Amino acid sequence: MGQWMKLKEENPVRTAVRFPMKLPLQIQTPDGDLHAVTENISANGLLFVSDHFLQVNSRIEFTIVMPAAVMGSATDVKIHCVGRVVRCFQQDNAMKAAAVIDEYFLKA
Repeated sequence: MGQWMKLKEENPVRTAVRFPMKLPLQIQTPDGDLHAVTENISANGLLFVSDHFLQVNSRIEFTIVMPAAVMGSATDVKIHCVGRVVRCFQQDNAMKAAAVIDEYFLKA
């Protein structure tokens, strides 16, 4: 009874298959807009690089243009996403942030 077992916590952002993609982003944050580039994308979230450090749990919105070749469609697909930052760190002299996507909408 003196021992505690830590249950494995599932993190959907890390368990989803990630696709390495470098796509430009214009991210809207509570503190203003910023430019970023994706590093990888999954069905649940993304990792991106920007010049700004974002607060964990801050809300973000962005529209990402997925290339037709990736989506298997005749034209590029615009997806508007609403999410939140779950990690922010510096690596290889770059500011990186991981965000989970809470909602998304296809745009015409």
